[in-house]
Amino acid sequence: MFTKEHLQLLSKNFKNINEVNREIINLESILSLPKGTEHFISDIHGEYEVFDHILRNGSGVIKEKLKEIFGNILTTKEINILATIIYYPEEKLSLIKKEYSNLEYIEFQKVIILRLLKVVQFAARKYTRSKTRKILPKTFNYIIEELIYKMDINNDKENYYNKILDCIIELDSADNFIKELSFSIQNLVINHLHIVGDIYDRGPYPDKVMDRLINYHSVDIQWGNHDMLWIGACCGDLICIANVLRICARYDNLDIIEDRYGISLRGLLNLSENYYFDDECKEFYPKLTDHRYSSKEIYQIAKMHKAIAIIQFKLENEIISKFPEFNLRNRRLLNKINFEDETILINNKNYKLTSCNFPTVDKEDPYKLNEEEEKLMFKLRDLFVSSEKLKKHIEFIISKGSMYKCYNGNLLLHGCLPVNEKGEFQTFSYEGESYKGKKLLDFFDSKIRQIFYSKEKIGNELFFYLWQGEYSPLFGKKDMTTFERYFIEDKESHIEEKNFYYKLRETENFSIKVLKEFNLPTDGHIINGHTPVKAKKGEDPVKANGRTIVIDGGMSKAYNKTTGHGGYTLTYNSYGLQIMKHNVFEDKNIAILNETDILSTKRVVDKIENRKIIKDTDVGKEIINQISQLKALLLEYKKGSIQETY
Repeated sequence: MFTKEHLQLLSKNFKNINEVNREIINLESILSLPKGTEHFISDIHGEYEVFDHILRNGSGVIKEKLKEIFGNILTTKEINILATIIYYPEEKLSLIKKEYSNLEYIEFQKVIILRLLKVVQFAARKYTRSKTRKILPKTFNYIIEELIYKMDINNDKENYYNKILDCIIELDSADNFIKELSFSIQNLVINHLHIVGDIYDRGPYPDKVMDRLINYHSVDIQWGNHDMLWIGACCGDLICIANVLRICARYDNLDIIEDRYGISLRGLLNLSENYYFDDECKEFYPKLTDHRYSSKEIYQIAKMHKAIAIIQFKLENEIISKFPEFNLRNRRLLNKINFEDETILINNKNYKLTSCNFPTVDKEDPYKLNEEEEKLMFKLRDLFVSSEKLKKHIEFIISKGSMYKCYNGNLLLHGCLPVNEKGEFQTFSYEGESYKGKKLLDFFDSKIRQIFYSKEKIGNELFFYLWQGEYSPLFGKKDMTTFERYFIEDKESHIEEKNFYYKLRETENFSIKVLKEFNLPTDGHIINGHTPVKAKKGEDPVKANGRTIVIDGGMSKAYNKTTGHGGYTLTYNSYGLQIMKHNVFEDKNIAILNETDILSTKRVVDKIENRKIIKDTDVGKEIINQISQLKALLLEYKKGSIQETY
């Protein structure tokens, strides 16, 4: 089963029979531990404060554990204070300190430390000491380990433990110790985090979300359509760059580009002032979430917004013309404008335009960039490609990300698997080859990685297709009506027809068919994001008798009114799956001051009769394979065909 060469390499890590035996015993025992908790979050869209709070409270998992440990001991007020300290230790301790005298605060610190140690001990029950040690902060890991594994029934070391606590207080390290204990609890309650697409766009702080993910202990990412734009922009694709800038302008987030990714927009500002100085740009005023800008500044954003939108419409034509197999011809609209009567012909119907001021559009050659536009876009390409911070973030998305993920019997997929009305997988053709079903996703996954790591960036047109192609698994609609939404009041023209996947996923038979396509068990689950669940209108996130779960519930503020809440998250522990519907998060400072949390409604999706252990998981399969290799090595040692070393 394993070649001698392979086992000889393995012998370098396990040099003799004793070392092999020790590792086999360790791995066999790990298989019997309870499965760790997975946490699923989708469609963050730059809403860092909400995302950060949900990570800190583990979608309510931490509060549940506190009630389990202290429910009969502490009051609701005391549990809320303890929870808030775990979520925001520095900020909450700073407020509490002002309420006590020095001696009173020292007593408070002792009480909180002992309570937090109980929580750490409780949360660490699922893990080996070795894994717990890795999660604990390096500064205090030895001390915490000593305290949480002390034998409560033996008082021989009581003075020893008390002295540890006294020294922490005397050295003025108690607040820092509490902070590290709190962060340890946050990491212990969630074993692994899944981000089911769309970190970027709409919200103001996608960069902060990325920094948080880079520092998270265990995470994977399924690419969303908005993430794909930023991957393309980092690769220097002009259409993606134009889209990224347009969406940032639309949601009043251009400071993401300038202040946080260090990409100057002076050229875009100058071009917009030059060509749109007398244009009202009423269709392009940003969707403001606050009042930080003057009316003059808002008008400047609107002009920049319009300028980059027109450039985008021009740039798209080259790909549409070059790749007729993409079937995007109906997205070529600039040549269908009637400038005399200010109308546009779409699908054999004339629509009145809200504005017909297109000073950079040559009526004879409407898709040609003028000299200034061309110069601007090449300059922006250089700036996007050379942004070190953007490169760091996108490299992480590529390394931790994929088009989909099969994990512990579940399929994690941001958008859809394109199908026709009969549920048959639709075919995408590219360079003479055809792809459908799982092979379609595998193709896009492979190509995006090749493009990202290639110096030539050949295949950039796939970024555009994944953004708005009919058979794009990240988009999943027939058309993206961006132009119509800007320039046509008639909402009939705004309709974006969804792929049949979104209707068929309501049925169990179809969902099982999709699971089988990925060689997953029929009692698994498809976990989608991408389409906000409009609970306000009675839509259910749990579909197909629990086989499909949609967790895009409107974390983005732009969707809160539409969905009626603040988003969904999902947890999967050793007892089953639970979906949480969260109320809209008000404010971090209010949460810290008043010890309030996001009000969440938990719903059990799938309860497991026999508690799952690590042996039942994908990690368990890897461990079983490791054990097989070690047993094979053990046999070679005993036969003498591989020499032991000491």
